[in-house]
Amino acid sequence: MAIVVVGAVFVDIKGFPDDLYNPTGRNAGRVETVHGGVGRNVAEDIANVELRPKFVSMVDDTASGAEVLRKLGKHKVNTDYVLTKPDGMGIWLAVFDNTGDLAGSISKRPKMDPLVDLLDARGDEIFCDADSIVVEIDMEKEIIKRIFHYAEKYRIKVFAVVSNMVIASQRRDFLQSIDCFVCNVQEAGILFVDDFTRMEPEELAEEIYQRVVKANIPSMVVTMGSRGAVYVSRDGDRGYYPPEAVTVRDTSGAGDAFCAGVAVGLTYGKTLRESVKIGTHLAASVITVSESTCPRFLPKELGLDIEVAE
Repeated sequence: MAIVVVGAVFVDIKGFPDDLYNPTGRNAGRVETVHGGVGRNVAEDIANVELRPKFVSMVDDTASGAEVLRKLGKHKVNTDYVLTKPDGMGIWLAVFDNTGDLAGSISKRPKMDPLVDLLDARGDEIFCDADSIVVEIDMEKEIIKRIFHYAEKYRIKVFAVVSNMVIASQRRDFLQSIDCFVCNVQEAGILFVDDFTRMEPEELAEEIYQRVVKANIPSMVVTMGSRGAVYVSRDGDRGYYPPEAVTVRDTSGAGDAFCAGVAVGLTYGKTLRESVKIGTHLAASVITVSESTCPRFLPKELGLDIEVAE
């Protein structure tokens, strides 16, 4: 049994200024390269809670791709379903300001079409014993359709996260088939064609609840950065969870860790609020370091009564 994560691998190139960031000038600082990608990050975050996720993805046929597989294997992620293809990984180029917030970025997405054949050939093997599925909902439509097919066949919960909300917003019907959708407040604004950024948390929770009911989305969690997160479900459960106070170094990967925590909690019997608490803690642990994933935790540290897999 395991959580199955389906998503992309990226190489993240991140720049940090030594002093006050000037967006139109030259900035001295440091540049770091780390493994990234929403799906890859979520898979490693789940593994760092001492669970053993299956990762369905692609890497390229270079030393960098081999290193991604080596690191994931070291963290005990099952990479049996990661394909090696030319140009199989994306690139994310990002610059952060002196407070650790993202100042600007550009990305090159990989084409994930080869996963269609993999899912056709080995889908039953991948999903038959899955505890749940976490999927990047903005991947190619044929991939998403096959994931939903297996989720329905084996009655598996599906949790959605997003890499590109502009793409995901064109697939609103898919969100009706998932169990929980996790995104940030800007992405929620793209989805519902509105601006929620100035709303207070309690006001946002009520507004997102009304939108979720009208859009027939089972449940949704919206992060608000340093202001915490709101959670709503179609059946009326809704509320706000505050952030943890930590010193911010780098905010990249925080949303992915948050999603991993929510998915783990909901998979293993926690309420929506309890799951958001786990996600909040994992996200807080990420933003204090330059890596894009959380450090290791035992499940019991997060209130999860799960035996650690060997």
